Amino acid sequence: MRILLVDDDRNVAETVRRMIVAQGWVVDVVHDGAAGFDKALTDSFDVIVLDIMMPGRNGYEVVRDLRAAQVWTPVLMLTAKDGEYDQADAFDLGADDYLTKPFSFVVLTARLRALARRNAVERPAVLTAGDLELDPAAHTAARGGVPLTLTPREFALLAFLLRHKGTAVSKTQIIDSVWDVNYEGEENIVEVYISYLRRRIDTPFGRKAIETVRGVGYRLAADGG
Repeated sequence: MRILLVDDDRNVAETVRRMIVAQGWVVDVVHDGAAGFDKALTDSFDVIVLDIMMPGRNGYEVVRDLRAAQVWTPVLMLTAKDGEYDQADAFDLGADDYLTKPFSFVVLTARLRALARRNAVERPAVLTAGDLELDPAAHTAARGGVPLTLTPREFALLAFLLRHKGTAVSKTQIIDSVWDVNYEGEENIVEVYISYLRRRIDTPFGRKAIETVRGVGYRLAADGG
């Protein structure tokens, strides 16, 4: 596996590089966003590990411009910024995962393996299922052309379900992606927000897009319900 690491903190970059090399993987390291963008554009990588706060071209700009250039290599944002809106911005701009510093080496390598398994699959700018659509960049959603008013959490949940439409996903998968891997509350929070989301996207339109899959979790119908 070949990984591109972009981090202007040379000490952190060297520590992460050693961790990754110890797994037998190949690592290319650059220390600014512009160089990282150019390298990701011209070379082939399995995963890009990208810091956010860098002088010049920051991580948000890099991942946004890579997606605009149709570079779909999975991106893991590795940063000290741990606010939920920081994470939401990263995902909306095209990041695939988000890990805050300080981090666990075991978790980092596990996430890199998971991202590498996804491959660089093209992801549409607007997510759709039938007449249900969501634009992550514009932060808008609609059903049959009717705008939907969603809270940030409802929006993130719908985006996750749309990205996995037609596939059953567990509560744990939803929590890890929509909340945070450090979330320590009850899994029942997922049921609460699924209920909220159904009231937004299904009930007013006489639809049943979000299906309960017994013993597994939930599935968003590929045709939008």
